[in-house]
Formats: sequence, C-alpha cells, structure tokens
Amino acid sequence: MKPLIVANWKCNPSTFAEAEKLFLAVSRGASKTGAEVVICPPFVFIPGLSAITKNPVKLGAQDAFFQEGAFTSQISINILKQFGCKYIIIGHSEKRALGETNKIINKKIKACLENNIIPVFCIGENRQERRLGKTSKILKSQLKEGLKGISPFNIGKLVIAYEPIWAIGTGNACDTDKAKEANIFIKKTLTDFYSGKNIQKVRIIYGGSTNPDNALSFIKDAGMDGLLPGGASLDAKKFVAILNKF
Repeated sequence: MKPLIVANWKCNPSTFAEAEKLFLAVSRGASKTGAEVVICPPFVFIPGLSAITKNPVKLGAQDAFFQEGAFTSQISINILKQFGCKYIIIGHSEKRALGETNKIINKKIKACLENNIIPVFCIGENRQERRLGKTSKILKSQLKEGLKGISPFNIGKLVIAYEPIWAIGTGNACDTDKAKEANIFIKKTLTDFYSGKNIQKVRIIYGGSTNPDNALSFIKDAGMDGLLPGGASLDAKKFVAILNKF
C-alpha cells in the first residue's frame, strides 16, 4: 500500500494566488512520488484548486459539517464533493481546542462514510496528559467515542491520524519509538471493537512536526501508513522533499 501523505494547510496561505502557486509547485514535484498525496487547503480555495488538480495530487478538506440546511457558516460534505474532495480531516486537535466534542466528531465521521468520503480521524494527547501517563486512556476514549456506531463494514475505510498535540507546530516531533507504541496501541484498541480482517484495512498515519529528515522513519521505524504534515506542507521544497522519500 502506498504511503498516504495528507497536507494540512490550516489557515494558510493568505491569497489564492499564493495557494495556486504552492499547489502547482507541489503537483509538479509530486509527479514521481510513490505516495498517495492529498492537499487540504482552506475552504475558499478548494473550487479554484479543483480546476487545476492533476494526478497524483488529490483534494481534501480540513473539516465538514454533518448536516445540510440552516447552519450558518458551516460547510456540508455534499458542497465539498462537487469540487472533487476525496478526504476530510475530522477531529483535528485545533478544532477540539475550540470545543468540538467526541460526539460531534462521531457524527462527522458517520456523515463522511455515508457520502463515500474518507475521514482522516485525528486523535492525540496533550503534554500534560502524556506527562501524567494518560496517553493510552485518552486515545482509547477518543477512539471509543469517535467510532461509536461505525459498522465493521465501514471501519476499513477510515484513516486514523495520531497527532500528539504537544508536537504540533513545535518543531519537536514525537520520537519514533513513542509513535510506534501509539501505533500498536491504536491497532490493539481497534481489535476490541472490530475483527482483525476489518481493521487491517485501517490506515494509521502520524502528524506533528514532520519534515524531510524524519518523514521516512515514521513509516519504516514506527510502522505508520503515512503522514499528516502541517507547516512543512506550506513550503513546496520541504513538502516535495518529503514526497521524494517514497
């Protein structure tokens, strides 16, 4: 299976001209990668970028609402689908920090699956939780509540992104041995809910200060199925350098 590299641009860049330039540079640089590449720009850039999307780069979104209708400021999955979005990041720690709950995340994951969109389900502990030895408890709770009611048939369609909150944007990535421990724990926890045959299809990726120097080790040493770069994805040279590792 190809490594899955999902670029989360967050609230960047500030203009469409910059977004287009970055997108085209990445598209050119990704022409020889062996990875599956997904770029998740801000919502307003998605229509323009969808018009210039070329293989191997796919479009994704950074979030979506689980319903349509009278929900001011929200973006539905069907709105995103018409512009070719294949993946949607759900439950990112920055959304959780703004009050998003596991219950809401669960509804969003279900809505993605019902509409044939692949959710990139983010889980992870903060610094204090890790210091207190609560990493496993936090991850298990997020998995249990976030996946509540997800059928065995659908579980294999998910991507789970382990993103230790304390590593995001700090330049200090999680040690690969700790990432491997989290990877193993996530898989073990999934076996409590689903059969082995179904969970074998679940892709687990890592996010948190990834760069060209550590990218390959998260795949080879930590056993991850891909990466969720943030800051590095805003620099075409750095991001392409990550893609060239595969």
